Amino acid sequence: MKAVPAWLVFTVLRVLMFVVPFVVLSLLGIEGWLAALLAAVIGLCLSYIFLRARRETVARGLYEVRHRDKEPVHPDAESEDAAVDRAAASQTNVGRTPPAP
Repeated sequence: MKAVPAWLVFTVLRVLMFVVPFVVLSLLGIEGWLAALLAAVIGLCLSYIFLRARRETVARGLYEVRHRDKEPVHPDAESEDAAVDRAAASQTNVGRTPPAP
């Protein structure tokens, strides 16, 4: 049997953390828009507290998929490498005498 993807479990739990408080607040007779607002805040707090490990697992999986084929390169790393190469080349040319005409 194939394991359930981490993102699917995380999504289902997040939806449940909204739906359950929404249904409870609706059964208590709170207006729909206010019940939805309170359920969203409650769901956000619950998921922040209880779903940290699952959230990090999903984030790690997304990062691995995004960066599967290449190692991270910072935008200025190439320009820094070129500057170091130019500096090294200019230092090797300092001690040489120019060719005779």
